[in-house]
Amino acid sequence: MSKNAKRDTPEQEEFRRYCRDWLASNVPAAPNFKPLKNGAEVATQQHLEYYSVWQKSAYDAGLVGCDYPVEYGGGGRTHCQSIANQEMLRAKTPILPGAIGLGMAAPTIFFHGSESLKQRLLPKLLSGEELWCQGFSEPGAGSDLASVQTFAERRGDKWVINGHKVWTSTAQFATWMILLARTDKSDKYNGLTYFVVPIKSELGKSVTVRPLIKTTGETGFNEELFDDLEIDDAFRLDDVGKGWQVAMTTLAHERGAGPLTTPMSGGQGLAEDKDSKPKSERSEFPLIKLAQHCVRNGEPAIDDPVIRDKVMNMLIRQVGIKQNRRLRHVPGLADSQRLTLQDKLLGTEYLQDSAALALEIEGPAGTLSNFDSAAPDNGMWPLAYLSSFGGTIAAGTSEIQRNILGERILGLDKSK
Repeated sequence: MSKNAKRDTPEQEEFRRYCRDWLASNVPAAPNFKPLKNGAEVATQQHLEYYSVWQKSAYDAGLVGCDYPVEYGGGGRTHCQSIANQEMLRAKTPILPGAIGLGMAAPTIFFHGSESLKQRLLPKLLSGEELWCQGFSEPGAGSDLASVQTFAERRGDKWVINGHKVWTSTAQFATWMILLARTDKSDKYNGLTYFVVPIKSELGKSVTVRPLIKTTGETGFNEELFDDLEIDDAFRLDDVGKGWQVAMTTLAHERGAGPLTTPMSGGQGLAEDKDSKPKSERSEFPLIKLAQHCVRNGEPAIDDPVIRDKVMNMLIRQVGIKQNRRLRHVPGLADSQRLTLQDKLLGTEYLQDSAALALEIEGPAGTLSNFDSAAPDNGMWPLAYLSSFGGTIAAGTSEIQRNILGERILGLDKSK
């Protein structure tokens, strides 16, 4: 039994057994394409169909939306989504393509939306029947989110939106977008209002979606141009001018620090519960295997004392992060905000640093792409390194995470 299970309440213990039993016979077969690591990588109709079927299946079984009220399509449970997350991780399930909706849109709508919006939007969001995207970043407003210039002009009981959003994952498939817009140009923070936008029905008319190609050669990100998009005032969340406060709810949940737990992207991750499987099945630390097989100056890289020391330091960091997650993350714990912010910061920087070390171990072979048959580990490390910068930027850069931890959690003075 894992340490997580030992801390379960009777209700959670029963639910955990149910999740394990259901997952034991319902995890789908692997797809006939390279499995995706998160919902932001959904790029083709084939991806969408495979993963949407899985999310709907998990939702119907009660493993998604566990902690939302029944009247909004949820399971009506308390602190049980984290249990389902742990068991999906343990069972190595596919990703959930609706992660943006589940992790950001759903809690924001729940805490700030009208009763009619909750009943209308949350059930199909949780089931994955409708996908969501996030309309925050703009060409001139990334980390400085309050500088957004996409403008919403009120005309009676309607709003007319014009502007430009960017770095938007899965917008090409999304039915809805959570959108932060400026409604008052004279006030940076109090001049923002938050909307939910029916984006799919407006494609090709008032909304243009264009794909963006990442440095890895992959798609997934998009930009959107709004040209006199008209929406009802009923699609506004909270009061006019309260957009910044609503956006903080979204960002808290995106960083994993909100009161409603986000379902995992999938069953592969850094935080694998080692107590949930026999020791003989545990995977060997990948950097050790890589160093054993790569040659430097005619000898295995693992024989280089500098490389060996760096690999062991990375292993220590990995074990520390895993133990912190396993032993300190308890559903409903008052200190969860600090732990999740810390976890996001440490986890994304660990992934980036481990990929950088892998390239150092590979040497010249680290320049080979994942399409080259001679590339070590099928070229996964150059791809991982290039992709890792998204993790240290998304949901607030590492610098922003440190500021939040220092100022809001530890009570330190602002740096400027």
